[in-house]
Amino acid sequence: MTAPVYSVADRFASWERVVRRMELGWGGHDFYPISAYGNDLDSRDALDQVMRALPDKADEGPLGQLLARLDARFRAATLPDPERSLRPWVRPTTEGPEDELGEWWGRRPLRIPWAD
Repeated sequence: MTAPVYSVADRFASWERVVRRMELGWGGHDFYPISAYGNDLDSRDALDQVMRALPDKADEGPLGQLLARLDARFRAATLPDPERSLRPWVRPTTEGPEDELGEWWGRRPLRIPWAD
C-alpha cells in the first residue's frame, strides 16, 4: 500500500465519483446499492471535518473551491427531500440531531438507481 486508504485525496475522488455517476443518470450496468449511497454521504461528512480542521481561509483556496464546485454539481443532480424519504435505509454513521447533518443528507438523487 503506498497511500492511506482514507486520505483527503481519496475522499475528494470518492465524492467526485458519486457526483459524476449521478450526473450521468447512473449510466452503465454498475450495481450501486443504497448502502453505497450512505457510504458516499459519510465520505462527504469526512470532507466537511477536514475542511473545518483547516485554517478559515482554506474555504477560499483550491480545496474549498473544489468542494464548492462538487457540492453545486451534487445539488444539481439531486432534489430536496424534506420528508427524509431515504432515512429508513440511508443513515449517517455518526450520531447527532437531524438538523446538524450536512445538507447532502437532506437530498435524494433525481434518479434512484437501487429502485430500478
